[in-house]
Amino acid sequence: MRVLVLNGPNLNLLGTREPGVYGTLTLADLEQRCVQEGQALGLQVECYQSNHEGALIDQIHTWGRLHREGTALGVVFNPGAYTHTSIALHDAIKGVEPLPVIEVHLSNVHAREAFRHHSWIAPVAAGSIVGFGVDGYGLALQALARRAAGLRTKP
Repeated sequence: MRVLVLNGPNLNLLGTREPGVYGTLTLADLEQRCVQEGQALGLQVECYQSNHEGALIDQIHTWGRLHREGTALGVVFNPGAYTHTSIALHDAIKGVEPLPVIEVHLSNVHAREAFRHHSWIAPVAAGSIVGFGVDGYGLALQALARRAAGLRTKP
């Protein structure tokens, strides 16, 4: 099954932007790692990054359609700073339910500035993974693979 790893604004600066917070892996490194981890789980991972909210919404809409057609499993989504500001992304995700979208953040947003504590994405996401660095993406891929296999864990 196909999975989209979707990254929002400034994730293209990984490796150089605040490496003490976000690490030294580049976006290309992260995407390669996701593709490899996906293959190990039997998933076909596709990656997309944009600094533009509308482009992210378009991807969510496309993957919602693919999910309804039975050709896509879900989305792993790091919305970056849009997490805290974008009702439009919230509405896009809500509009493509039941497409499972897992919110991922490299840093623990709850241990950072107060404005990062609220997520407009979390209420419409299948789940959220924060603070585990790039490993969070792998955890999200595992969760989608387990979901596809009917191996949901209890909350």
